[in-house]
Amino acid sequence: MSVIDAASVITLYRDGPADGPENMAADECLANEAVRRAGLVIRLYSWKTTTVSLGAFQASHDAHECSALKNLPLVRRPSGGGAIVHGSDVTYAAAIPRHHPWAAQPQLLYDAFHGAMVESLKARGIRARLAFGETAAEEHFFCFDRRSSGDLVVDLEGDALVSRGTKVMGSAQRRRATAVLQHGSLLIHSNKAVGLSGRHAGLCDLQESGVQAPADVDACICTWLHGLSSMLHAKIDEQSHAFIDTEPLGFEDNLRRFGHARWTLRR
Repeated sequence: MSVIDAASVITLYRDGPADGPENMAADECLANEAVRRAGLVIRLYSWKTTTVSLGAFQASHDAHECSALKNLPLVRRPSGGGAIVHGSDVTYAAAIPRHHPWAAQPQLLYDAFHGAMVESLKARGIRARLAFGETAAEEHFFCFDRRSSGDLVVDLEGDALVSRGTKVMGSAQRRRATAVLQHGSLLIHSNKAVGLSGRHAGLCDLQESGVQAPADVDACICTWLHGLSSMLHAKIDEQSHAFIDTEPLGFEDNLRRFGHARWTLRR
């Protein structure tokens, strides 16, 4: 994959738990932050409670008809892709100016983020790889029931899906006039707050995965970020404060939009 020659900086924020509208409002602001900084900005965050995020173009009635999601909060992402059950995952948002070389091709950012995680997992003895030659089946409601080239999958001996692998990380993009916004989710363990049809195995559920404790997951994330910086020939500048605490420009307006049923149920 191509990279820019000049030294660059990846700005990193680590945010604490927030609810769905707060997280989506902050992610929308991240695009403006990337334009302001003229570079890649990443936000790692978690969720106050189990929440379902819909892709920007998904039909909301599909969520309401899914009995596995009964009574769970629902929010609509500004990016595409399938529905994700959050609360037992590591979620990231990344934004970069549209004119930046790393934004030239959609697959470039997918491969960078997923490829770095493959290497982090392999270093822990996990047989991770990128899916190849597959196209997402949009009839599947959940992101982790879909497969696209570049998705991160884990192969397990005796797994009925060994030829396809078990998907543990997926991402989706929204290419806007001024910036590219990418969301991604790494499943850590199955979410017991959702019905069986909405549960998907995470790293800690997979035999031989080698990821058994939260501390190990944290180390895995650190290795992933280091690998990403190496792949992009960039330095990571981790901020000492949470992005959501900076009261980014437009946050309150975004919060009202993402918290309103008009946005969530618009499709």
